[in-house]
Amino acid sequence: HIELCRWLYNRLLSELNLAKEKEIKLNMFDLNNLIPDIKRYEKPELKEVYSKTLQMVAQQLWYNICALAGLKRNGKRAGKLRFKGRGWFKTLNYNQSGFKLENGKLFLSKVGEVRIKLHQKIKGEVKGVIIKRERSRKWYAIFQVESEPEALPKTGRSIGIDVGIRHFLTDSEGRQVENPKFYEHSLKKIRIRDKQLSKKQKGSKNREKARIKLAKAHEKLVNQRNDFLHKLSRFYVNNYD
Repeated sequence: HIELCRWLYNRLLSELNLAKEKEIKLNMFDLNNLIPDIKRYEKPELKEVYSKTLQMVAQQLWYNICALAGLKRNGKRAGKLRFKGRGWFKTLNYNQSGFKLENGKLFLSKVGEVRIKLHQKIKGEVKGVIIKRERSRKWYAIFQVESEPEALPKTGRSIGIDVGIRHFLTDSEGRQVENPKFYEHSLKKIRIRDKQLSKKQKGSKNREKARIKLAKAHEKLVNQRNDFLHKLSRFYVNNYD
């Protein structure tokens, strides 16, 4: 499904480029209107993908175009959108419909049931699901939820925080948080994996295995850093105003 969405992204981008050469203006609705004919006459395999997901591909492309135009209006240097190569398209977007979550399983239209591991209980109404494939080949379901934020009780306490080099942070009460020990260890592993990858022959299966190991090492470091920052922020948010 991701490869079909990648193909559609590139196909719509080529249509935009062609229209620009002919000085024809297209908008997001025009891109969406192209999909049925492409599906019917050019790429029947697109019928295997949920229709709303295909529409979100057109929306993603349009938002990318608008972002580039915004940069140029602000006087910043910006190139042009590139075609997505194999492996560089990462998401399937189920917006508002085409999904259902129950009994530890996620149902996706045109895909079927997928067993998932919920990292935390979902609070509120799920408005959409983004299925993401990381470079480590792991898959994640990102739930977009609408809920009312709960106000925390006032503590009457305030705190000042200074982020430094010798210590990760020092607060106004004299508390010092050291730089996390996992960082150097994970960084060392990344260097080793990167060196191993550079020695593998391009296009070989061993290189692909080494690439996945390097991607997993990067992913682990990001997860460790996010967990560390999440725990730290929860402490200060719960104890100070």
